[in-house]
Amino acid sequence: MRTDSATVRVAVAGEGPPLLLLTGIGANIEMWEPAARHLTRRRLVMLDVPGTGGSPALRVGLRMRGYAHLVTQVLDALGLDRVDVLGYSWGGALAQQLAHQAPERVRALVLAATTPGVGGQPPWPWVLALMSSPARYYSRTYLRLTAPLVFGTGPRAAADSLHGRARLHRPPSIVGYTQQLHAISGWSSRWWLRQLDHPTLVIGARRDPLARPRNADILAAALPHARLEMVDGGHLFLLEDPQQSCALVEDFLCDQDAGASVEPVGAQSGR
Repeated sequence: MRTDSATVRVAVAGEGPPLLLLTGIGANIEMWEPAARHLTRRRLVMLDVPGTGGSPALRVGLRMRGYAHLVTQVLDALGLDRVDVLGYSWGGALAQQLAHQAPERVRALVLAATTPGVGGQPPWPWVLALMSSPARYYSRTYLRLTAPLVFGTGPRAAADSLHGRARLHRPPSIVGYTQQLHAISGWSSRWWLRQLDHPTLVIGARRDPLARPRNADILAAALPHARLEMVDGGHLFLLEDPQQSCALVEDFLCDQDAGASVEPVGAQSGR
């Protein structure tokens, strides 16, 4: 698909209300497959951010605002006026930015394994250092060695799983990965989180070294209509235990389908 500023590989699957899936840094559409198998009540809209999967890198890098504008162009091209959005990791920051600058395009938000950026709880320095390189997309050995430190998961679960094979099959370009790093560096949603009026499900993982658990608390406390759930897993919980986490997503979105209100944070479960 060609937009004003980029060529973007897009996939649409399933039937039902549209759910836009925005994934982590360097990740490709195929990595969504474990979760997609459990999100059966939704029309899933997935894209390779420029420089990942089958999308060529940008000629000029963008900040998060630019990537959010790119997403709205994709929605326009698909004829989708309003969607639910599931943002995972880097994609969770993009989902927040999209809801901030184009609030009318978002019905409900799911923020999984993500942070508010600057002002949240950062990863440990060695985690940041390992994340600065896309080597885990190119080498199965490197992925196995670094997965416990970066993702809080087992080496085989990260490298030999369905999403692990997809990761290695379609690695991001060095330019594309660097552009995504540039986009999120210095980014923060802390200034405007309280202005987001969308029903939001925040899912954090208790063993996540990258988006450390405190970030889920920060997001849920700041967002005015948030529900918080914590799961026992690492950063890749949505891909490694999709049945449990996707059930949380489906239940939340079904509540929105039925027009149910979101409970206040203080009454929520899973903390």
